[in-house]
Amino acid sequence: MNFKIGAMALALFSTQAIAQQDYPTKPILFVIPFGAGGDSDLSGRNVAHHATKYLNNRPIVSLNRVGASGAIGTMSVKNATPDGYTLLVARIATHAILPATDTKIGYKWNEFAMISLIELNPYVCFVKGDAAQRSAADLIATIRKSPGKLNYATAGVSTSQAMAAQYLMSLAGLTKDHAVGIHYKSGGEVTTAVVGGQVDFACNNAPTVIPQAQAGRIRPLLTTPARMKELPDVPSAKEAGYPDMEKIVGWTALMGPPGMPKAIVDRWAAVFQKLAVDPDWQAGNARIGGVAAIRSPAETERYVKEQFELYDKLATALGIRQ
Repeated sequence: MNFKIGAMALALFSTQAIAQQDYPTKPILFVIPFGAGGDSDLSGRNVAHHATKYLNNRPIVSLNRVGASGAIGTMSVKNATPDGYTLLVARIATHAILPATDTKIGYKWNEFAMISLIELNPYVCFVKGDAAQRSAADLIATIRKSPGKLNYATAGVSTSQAMAAQYLMSLAGLTKDHAVGIHYKSGGEVTTAVVGGQVDFACNNAPTVIPQAQAGRIRPLLTTPARMKELPDVPSAKEAGYPDMEKIVGWTALMGPPGMPKAIVDRWAAVFQKLAVDPDWQAGNARIGGVAAIRSPAETERYVKEQFELYDKLATALGIRQ
């Protein structure tokens, strides 16, 4: 009996070792739960482009599966076969904000195989380039004077763009109803909506904002968590009078379905360690405005947990849990 048990254990170990060595043997699917041009899309495609050379040159196909503030794409990965061939380009919205604000989404933040944090995104609150408001104080004064008149863009009800705008208003003593949220499909569309004058203001991840700000199409009012070298004249949240806004920062991570073998997680962890020193990936990440933040699976889980707890507290304070 002991011999049989030992043989079975050895066979299992050998199978896992082979899986780690041979994986992948076919194309990998990255599910991106938001639209093209947003931060998850840019970050996920950058990883997909550069990781293939460390994965037997197997293709990585990126699929935008949007809807329900990222929940549709996220659920599709949760329910996928945990063989490492369907992975999620997770965002702060899918794994911190949505689980904290919506009790009916069908998943919890920790029901996934954590692989690695990828990058962080500083945040910018802004108006159109020719808007009357020239500072965060001007914007708040306008909102206060005409409740319900101004609107702002988000990538969905329970996304960082929505939470950031609502949090800014709450810090100014306003309610979430003082301005009206208009919901789009991606972070890219959020910035475009302000540029096109479809909405009055927004708070968004910096990568899609910086080029438009440098071109003068939008006017940044504050940045988080600090001043940015790309926007040297824009005050930080603290300098603008709203220091608690420093808590708002975007991020992207790669995750797998629950139950994904440790051998596959370890394989990807090794890939990310190579990406961390890969000048091509670093350059691509810099071009999209990301701050490299590769972490181990355990470190990634701790970070996501901290972010969930932050937005869980904000959801309670703002009274926006569904």
